[in-house]
Amino acid sequence: MSRRAPAAAFLVAGALAGTSALAQTSPAFGALPATTAPADDMPLADYLGLLLQIAPAAEDGARTYVAAVQLRCRHAMSTAELRRAMAEGEGNPTLMGLIRAAHLKDTATRDRLVAQLPCPPGSAR
Repeated sequence: MSRRAPAAAFLVAGALAGTSALAQTSPAFGALPATTAPADDMPLADYLGLLLQIAPAAEDGARTYVAAVQLRCRHAMSTAELRRAMAEGEGNPTLMGLIRAAHLKDTATRDRLVAQLPCPPGSAR
C-alpha cells in the first residue's frame, strides 16, 4: 500500500462525514429535521409581514381577506387557517381573487369579492 492510501482514506472519510452533514441541512440530500415551530405558533402579523417581503400583492389580498372574514363573519382567522386557505387545492377562490385584484389594483373586483365572501364553517354571521 502506498503512502497516499491512508491520506485518500482520510479524505474519503471526511467527504462522507460532510455528506451526512449536508443530508441534515439540505433538502437536496433528504428531508430536514422538524426544528421549526408549527404555523399556529407564528403570529398572523408576522406571517403577513413575510408575505409582504415575498409578494406584496399576496400580502394585500390576504390582509383584505382576513379583515373581511373578521368584519363579515365575526371570526378572527388564525395563521394556520390563512395558510390552509392559500394552500389547499388551488387556494380559496375568494382569497385568490383578492390577491389577483390587489395585483391588478382592481378595487371594483375587490369590493365585489368582499361583499360576496362566504363565511368559513363554524363562524357566526
